[in-house]
Amino acid sequence: MNIFINNFSKVLCLFFLTLLLSACQTSGKLAHKNVYVNENLYFDEYFPNYQAVKVESKEDIFALDDRMRLMVKEKLMTERDIKRRATKLLKHIFDQDNVALAYNSAANVSAIGAYNNQQANCLSLTIMAYALAKEAQLAVDFQEVKIPEYWVRNGAYNMLTGHVNLVVTKPKSPHAQVVFGSDILTIDFDPFVIKASFPKTIISQSYVLSMFYSNKGAQALVNKQFSKAYAYFKAATTIAPNFSPAWANLGILYRMSGHVALAKKSYQYALEVNPENFTAMSNMSLLLDNQKDRKELANIRKTLKNERENNPYYFALLADEAFYLANNKQALAYYRQAIKLNKHEHAFYFGLAKVYYALNENRKAQRAMDKAISYNRINSIDETYIAKLNFLKKQELGH
Repeated sequence: MNIFINNFSKVLCLFFLTLLLSACQTSGKLAHKNVYVNENLYFDEYFPNYQAVKVESKEDIFALDDRMRLMVKEKLMTERDIKRRATKLLKHIFDQDNVALAYNSAANVSAIGAYNNQQANCLSLTIMAYALAKEAQLAVDFQEVKIPEYWVRNGAYNMLTGHVNLVVTKPKSPHAQVVFGSDILTIDFDPFVIKASFPKTIISQSYVLSMFYSNKGAQALVNKQFSKAYAYFKAATTIAPNFSPAWANLGILYRMSGHVALAKKSYQYALEVNPENFTAMSNMSLLLDNQKDRKELANIRKTLKNERENNPYYFALLADEAFYLANNKQALAYYRQAIKLNKHEHAFYFGLAKVYYALNENRKAQRAMDKAISYNRINSIDETYIAKLNFLKKQELGH
């Protein structure tokens, strides 16, 4: 099943801190226009058990416990300099003797959960860092980073990932004017995003809550827990109706639960909120294809083609989908196209190696794995790649 779900958990989230001092890089405006909650898209009667789902409140998600408050008091508040205080916060988060975090893409947890369970996805890590920064009286904001469309597979579903980070700024002084963003400390859990010059937009706490709820709903959807998914998508669209992906995910829920007309209306509203929500467009095209609506389908496909024809990650998505369906020759063609557009992405060579191995072409698989290792810069992934390469070499020796 080729369904595209919006998710804000980057697959290669690393525990990495970067101190970036630069000119203003943000617009200082909240993302997207103000829109209303479309009550006509809620049908509680289709999910009668949804109210039994305990959806975490803002207070639940951003709260700190006594242990976290004590850490802020004893280790951060003793430092008067703002940058040094922020740096101490980062060092504490990444110090193996302190929090010792481990990345888990499925761990959509609160700030307390991330800190104490020591496992979280990127969004939850960022929420935790935000909550600690606020307690440390730092001027901090969330940013949405406009990365290229990038997907990861979760079983039968493709999850479109997004990315958020934090900016810490100098507090405004009554005696001096400080231009917003003129002295920025960026807190980002992905080094590749911070190195790239992707556009960034300041987003509200409510917007981040919507992302959190949408992630929880997406996981419930994958698990076919439709009432739970509805509870979270309703919460996501209510708290921040300008977060277009949540409306699109609500549409996917309606489609999967057999309410096709409502699915179409939800996709349409997602596109009204953000006409560049290409995931909503993709799901709309799947729906129209089933309905044989050729004219509208052709227009959407043309738009998607123009948008994605130079995106290597889109061809990697097509390759992964072909591989999942055991269409290995087609998968090879798509991975080669992805590599043609970006020769330095290690994941493409890893995908190529998987396909070659499935085709019993072990030497080609080894060469692809060698390239994946040469382009990768992440120690934990290197270990995985080297283990797989050693396995391939043993297989080759066995023949």
